[in-house]
Amino acid sequence: MGKNNGSDRRQFIKHTAAAATGITLFSSFSKKTIEELSNAGTLDKPLTPAMNSQEPRIKFSVININHSHIYGMVEAVTRGGGQLVSFYAKEPDLVAAFQKRYPEAKLAKDKKEILDDKSIQVVLSSGIPVERAPLGLEVMKAGKDYLVDKPGITSLEQLAQVRKVQKETRRIYSIMYSERFENRATVKAGELVKAGAIGKVVQTIGMGPHRMSAPTRPEWFFDKKYFGGIITDIASHQFDQFLFFTGSTQASVVASQVGNVHHPQYPKFEDFGDVMLKGNGGAGYIRVDWFTPDGLKTWGDGRLTILGTDGFIEVRKNIDIANHDNGNHLYLVTQKETTYIDCNKEPLPFGQQFVDDVVNRTETAMPQEHCLLATELALKAQKQAQLLKI
Repeated sequence: MGKNNGSDRRQFIKHTAAAATGITLFSSFSKKTIEELSNAGTLDKPLTPAMNSQEPRIKFSVININHSHIYGMVEAVTRGGGQLVSFYAKEPDLVAAFQKRYPEAKLAKDKKEILDDKSIQVVLSSGIPVERAPLGLEVMKAGKDYLVDKPGITSLEQLAQVRKVQKETRRIYSIMYSERFENRATVKAGELVKAGAIGKVVQTIGMGPHRMSAPTRPEWFFDKKYFGGIITDIASHQFDQFLFFTGSTQASVVASQVGNVHHPQYPKFEDFGDVMLKGNGGAGYIRVDWFTPDGLKTWGDGRLTILGTDGFIEVRKNIDIANHDNGNHLYLVTQKETTYIDCNKEPLPFGQQFVDDVVNRTETAMPQEHCLLATELALKAQKQAQLLKI
């Protein structure tokens, strides 16, 4: 092989990807293959209109907005046909920012005003992580469904309470695993796996690097008493994806480790964690960290690899450092060919599915047990993690 082959290939990928709006071919991706995947529901699948433009399907409110993820959550439920009615938060600066974005939403005098409002069917929250589960218990007891930012639960004790009250009330306790629900390439990966594009899934590898941006972080961010630890927090996304793509309904933690290897000024913080998993549908590996360098053009080079018996899928969630500055890129490798798919125009069905579940009392967006099992695995991995010292 010539020494310039690697760079030539990268240039080819870059140039062909820039020219394509849908699928770019490395090898001859046949028309027949595209039609087969399309017939299986994996390509160009339209999203059914969620609502009549005049009437909301549900009404929802927000309580506590300590993380900006709340904006994506509001947008998802709105896309699904929800109407934002009111919100409450204690912090004046967070209130002002939220009001500017959603001037139509009424500022409630306290959370009780929202919990007592019988017209509100769902409460969204991105409060301080340790406070999210206790609020969820109140929401469910008030007869409302709950959509919470991850981590939605920060201890096994909280998890036991959530399971008890959810079973008693039959309300929805849903955690917004946005790295799957709000990433178009990951949604597309789910469709391809379901269609059998890579055979039976053997393993998932999920990478969740993040940028520290310490000056912008609130004080609670640096104390795991409030966020549960790095595995509980940012790795919760990867546990969800492991269960989803392997189809596992039972799973256990093989090994886990955490460490604070580079931030001694924050002794109660963790900046690295990784986990090995086994499930009744496949194996998994997870790595998360707070080491994204400033030279990267996004907050983290999130990646997902799905290994199958007949191929594999790689998802570049936020950036493809060799070829694209934006995100939502998918590479599909099968027995026949290697294919690049630009997923930036793929639909995001979670919002509509979640609202469907609220209205119909179904579990199309995410089964309740899946939601809580993903969190249980994260909490157990965090609790039993060995300390990494470098």
